Amino acid sequence: MSSPNLHPMLNVAVKAARAAGAIINRAALDVEAVRVSQKQVNDFVTEVDHAAEQVIIETLLTAYPGHGILAEESGDEHGAKDSDYVWIIDPLDGTTNFIHGFPVYCVSIALSVKGKIEQAVVYDPTRNDLFTATRGRGAYMNDRRIRVSKRIQLPQCLISTGFPFRTGDNFKQYLAIMADLMPRFAGLRRPGAAALDLAYVAAGFTDGFFETGLQPWDVAAGSLLVTEAGGLIGNFTGESDFMTHRECLAAAPRIYGQIVPLLSKYSKFAGVDDKMRASDRIRAVASSSRAEADPTADTAGDLYARSTVGLHEAEAGADDAAPAPAAAAPAPRRLTRVKRAADGAPAAEAPRTATPAEGEPDAR
Repeated sequence: MSSPNLHPMLNVAVKAARAAGAIINRAALDVEAVRVSQKQVNDFVTEVDHAAEQVIIETLLTAYPGHGILAEESGDEHGAKDSDYVWIIDPLDGTTNFIHGFPVYCVSIALSVKGKIEQAVVYDPTRNDLFTATRGRGAYMNDRRIRVSKRIQLPQCLISTGFPFRTGDNFKQYLAIMADLMPRFAGLRRPGAAALDLAYVAAGFTDGFFETGLQPWDVAAGSLLVTEAGGLIGNFTGESDFMTHRECLAAAPRIYGQIVPLLSKYSKFAGVDDKMRASDRIRAVASSSRAEADPTADTAGDLYARSTVGLHEAEAGADDAAPAPAAAAPAPRRLTRVKRAADGAPAAEAPRTATPAEGEPDAR
């Protein structure tokens, strides 16, 4: 059902997203019967992806036959090839979740006009949550205006992310990122659907999101939701022209400004000095991981054992603090041997200092 308050093009996108959502929900009733194939290692596609994409493209091109299409499964096969208007489609973001029956996935549709995202729809069919945005008109969830979180301190923040899962992904770099960031947040989540992660940042459900290896259809719609909700989005160095950079950071402005310095050295667009610091950090974390496998290794520098308690206070003033005095050695035990005289009365010897031999039980 269309809404008179929405931009006409957004109305069509909503219609397409709901039609795709209906296909997804029907298939979810018997997910074991869904045919699944593998595009590459750990990257799946189902017949539901294809069916949902087909109905989206048919709906959009019926209304706007002169528009272009960029879809996850079919690429730019459909639609006009030279149009300024291009619909960017992910028919089922979170396919791996879907085929396991894990209810975190969505439909993502965005309209790019001369390279700028102007309309956005993210639809969660499991909860019937509809996120929409038109450039300059704000972002909405189920017709309710949404804004990014008001939190301004990292220790209070809940951040979502995505883990590397493809062959060739830089797993060691992600371990270093986790070691740097996890102690600084209230929590870190990995839901598994980037478009929905960005919608949740826009709605203030989470305070930020970052991930590498993303494609334009993963982030196009969500990026407009975030900016129209008052947030910022870019690559790890903070550059806003990020759509094809395959790295994404989104957050409320005050939080975004605090995360960029933490992530920037891990960006492929970082300067030489930052990349050298990132390499040093990655090696240090890798060494720490190897040390954990050896119980005799010195774990004093264990990068994964840092407590979250007092982390920020420690960063501000730990260097100036005086070292704590060593604990005093325990006083030796004083043992008293009691002998009994012939008449039964106890006669105590003078006390003497003694230490039980190693392996012997304590004196009673």
